[in-house]
Amino acid sequence: MARHTQRSRREGPGPHGTLRRLTSRHTGPDATFGARLVLAAAATAVASVPFALALVLVESRWAPLHRVDRSVAERLHADALGHPGWVRFLDVLTGFVWDPVTMRLLVAVLVVWLLTRRAWRLAAWAAVTAVAGGLIGFLAKSAVERARPHLPDPVAHAPGFSFPSGHAMTATTSCAVLLLALMPLVPRAWRPLPWALALVTVAGVGYTRVALGVHWVSDVVGGWLLGLAVVTATALAFEAWRADTGRRRTAVTEGLEPELTEPAPEASRTPAPRTPAPPVG
Repeated sequence: MARHTQRSRREGPGPHGTLRRLTSRHTGPDATFGARLVLAAAATAVASVPFALALVLVESRWAPLHRVDRSVAERLHADALGHPGWVRFLDVLTGFVWDPVTMRLLVAVLVVWLLTRRAWRLAAWAAVTAVAGGLIGFLAKSAVERARPHLPDPVAHAPGFSFPSGHAMTATTSCAVLLLALMPLVPRAWRPLPWALALVTVAGVGYTRVALGVHWVSDVVGGWLLGLAVVTATALAFEAWRADTGRRRTAVTEGLEPELTEPAPEASRTPAPRTPAPPVG
């Protein structure tokens, strides 16, 4: 009984202790990393409080939010009708440059490159984040079933439901994946540049969708929030794996794996020593 009590105290109560007990029988940190990724992806929808709040406001048809959506849509639609050349430019941006297919292809190229660098777990993180983001966004759209804006003389059309914006969510997750994975390769003096480019891309995607009249403002905000929730959940899982393998914690500005510049970025590290449990009296 004393031995069992000592083991329970060492593993700790709650889901983390349970997860460690389930995975320690097989491999250890790798199994824990995989389990955490799956759990993080599955829990993203319920853990994203800001998105949940936006969803409640949209579903309840909160009058102030409806007024903002309607006024911004009508104002930008009037501008679009008066500038057909600008509409064609926005169409190119949203349909080719910032299209979800383009963004996902960039992430796919990143995953292949990471595999050639033997950064197996970082490649897994990038792939899981992109796939989880697409799946969760689709499920959210299907659950909410919000209609797209209906405007006189529409300048663009889009299929499917409206909330959250798939373009906005994909841009958020894809830019975050590219930034967090590749930041270690960027010299410190140049790091503000990719961050600025990512922010312009994410904001630009949102603007094009509203200006073309295929999304409400709240759709775009919902896509941003849900995308951030997905990336946050999977990034925390990746950081937990680093801790399990004895690696230091990293700042967001450093990227998820600063060791990517090394020849073997994911070579095994000696796990950090654990504090022994006090003897049972």
